[in-house]
Amino acid sequence: MDLGLKGRTAVVTGASKGIGYGVAEELAREGCTVHIVSRDADMLNGAVEKIKAETGVAVTAHPMDLSVSGSANEILQKTGTPNILVNNAGAIPGGNIEAIDEARWRESWELKVFGYINMCRAFYAAIKANGGGVICNVTGLAADRTDANYIAGTTGNASLNAFTKALGSRSLEDQMRVLAVSPGFVATDRLVNLLKTSAKNATGDENNWQSMLGDVPDGRAATVAEIADVVTFLVSDRASYVNGTVLNVDGGHGARIGMM
Repeated sequence: MDLGLKGRTAVVTGASKGIGYGVAEELAREGCTVHIVSRDADMLNGAVEKIKAETGVAVTAHPMDLSVSGSANEILQKTGTPNILVNNAGAIPGGNIEAIDEARWRESWELKVFGYINMCRAFYAAIKANGGGVICNVTGLAADRTDANYIAGTTGNASLNAFTKALGSRSLEDQMRVLAVSPGFVATDRLVNLLKTSAKNATGDENNWQSMLGDVPDGRAATVAEIADVVTFLVSDRASYVNGTVLNVDGGHGARIGMM
């Protein structure tokens, strides 16, 4: 299936590793010129070299801390106006209401929640003025499977899902599509390392990390490629009437709420 992405330009944040890297790589495979953003310059440059080697497509690194006010406009000035924006930067720490103090809560939200909002504020207007395009926010299933032990993440992802729906509700009037992909557990390096530590503490063997996932469908986490493929399809013309919505990519995990 030709997704019609060849020759387009995309900006992907949080793209030095994990889901962001996977999305950037897949967009490049489809022929997009890709700008990737992350705080870690060394990892970002390594990602550029890997994607170039695998796809032969132009990829540009933009080291930037998106939690800093004004950074979204600075990225826009450096990249120019793209056809596609994928917001993926940020990781919110686990912990309950007593464990997450105000400073940690604000720090993580500055990057993920306000980072996404500020990128949308800057890029929406520019993409609209350029004839339209697509914004995809990568959120997280904690928005639906609410978790008191991940309270900052649950609240942040729910906020971003609502923000996405509100922004997308009338965006087709501006020739814009705004949507979100909400993954469940994904086998990124970060998740695997966390679960290996949990497994070693619980069972003495880090190789049992999959058992720490609980009741996930098929007993496994999604691969990065499974998420990246969905994002790539949704930002393409093949999904031209998908807008103002959140798509859970979780193997049905979210549908188990309230089930015994």
